[in-house]
Amino acid sequence: MKKNILLIVPLLSTVLMCRAQSADQLTLSDCYKLALQNYPQVKQRELIAKTADYTIENIQKGYLPQLNINGQATYQSAVTAIPIKLPGINIPTLSKDQYKLYGEFDQVVYDGGAIKQQKQLQKATEAVNQQQLETDLYQLKDRINQLFFGVLLVDAQIKQNDLVINDIQLGHNKIRASIKNGTAFRSNGDILLAQLLQNKQQTINLQASRKAYTDMLGLFIGKTVDETTVLVKPQPVNPSHEINRPELLGYNQQGKSLDVQNKQLTVQALPKLNLFLQGGVSRPGLNFLSNSFDTYYIGGIKLSWSPSVFYTLKKSRALIDINRKNLDVQKATFLFNTNLTVKQQDADIVKYQRLLATDDEIIGLREKVKNTALVQLENGVITTNDFLTDVNDENQARQNKILHEIQLLITQYNQQTTTGNQQ
Repeated sequence: MKKNILLIVPLLSTVLMCRAQSADQLTLSDCYKLALQNYPQVKQRELIAKTADYTIENIQKGYLPQLNINGQATYQSAVTAIPIKLPGINIPTLSKDQYKLYGEFDQVVYDGGAIKQQKQLQKATEAVNQQQLETDLYQLKDRINQLFFGVLLVDAQIKQNDLVINDIQLGHNKIRASIKNGTAFRSNGDILLAQLLQNKQQTINLQASRKAYTDMLGLFIGKTVDETTVLVKPQPVNPSHEINRPELLGYNQQGKSLDVQNKQLTVQALPKLNLFLQGGVSRPGLNFLSNSFDTYYIGGIKLSWSPSVFYTLKKSRALIDINRKNLDVQKATFLFNTNLTVKQQDADIVKYQRLLATDDEIIGLREKVKNTALVQLENGVITTNDFLTDVNDENQARQNKILHEIQLLITQYNQQTTTGNQQ
């Protein structure tokens, strides 16, 4: 017999180890990473990048020669004529209907940096859009926290409910012996049995809640999470109070975009220099005294400058300055509200730590009372209702500790999310 036991124990240990190793484990960090990979909005990263690349490529083509093809047909009330007649010389009269079809190449020589600034603005816009996307995706961590710790809380409650079921079952076994001996009424056993069934129903409810949480968590991370999945309880943390949220980077990127817009205003006020080549066919041609269709070409350099830009330059800069101040106000408001949340979380952390400091003492006392009640129940000193009261009191004390532990953890990790200091 002893030899058989010695053989069975190592075998059971091996089986349990294999089952533990084969169990699917998930950490909170794993859930964060998987959620960011699986969430549909993540695809916008590539779309934003491609949009910026295509736009910049189009802007870059502004350095290439630009071809314009134009045509016009006109009829005018009078034409140029020589008001003299010379003997033997026929001076042609121009037609009042005139035609022109030509193509023109323009090549930028100097644009004051306009194309360069357009590219810079597009890059700044891409950076703002990408950072806004990161801010939106960051909100996933709050939702993952609620689901992950929700599962942990339900798991702990199921374990505690199993302990209560064991206590009630033990009490029922004791009272059954008393009923057989005629020292207790059958109704006493029925009371315990009814409570036992109620607690088993509670287990069913808790298991249903767990499935709801795990189903939602599975959708977020793109992975099946079921009753075999073990969620690893994270260790307590001491979050830093320094704010490192993606919103702050978003405000910085918007500030850089305003800098680029300000430089664009300067560029708009500068003159532009282009080379051009125009060729076509017209009537009249370059020889305006000829009344026939003729080909022609013109080449040269063009200078363009519009002083009218100065009409609005000052106000445009003032608008950018207002937008910058508005951005500063938004940033200050965000930091204020975030720090306010952190302060509230600090108070909650201290509260749960103080509650946990006395939870074990309360549980110890309630456990002693319950154990005494079990003996008294067996000896017929107390009723089953009295015994159940003591069992429920101990259960409530343990449930409070479970709740306080999970509340402390979730507050600490929520504070990490609030400050942006996750590892």
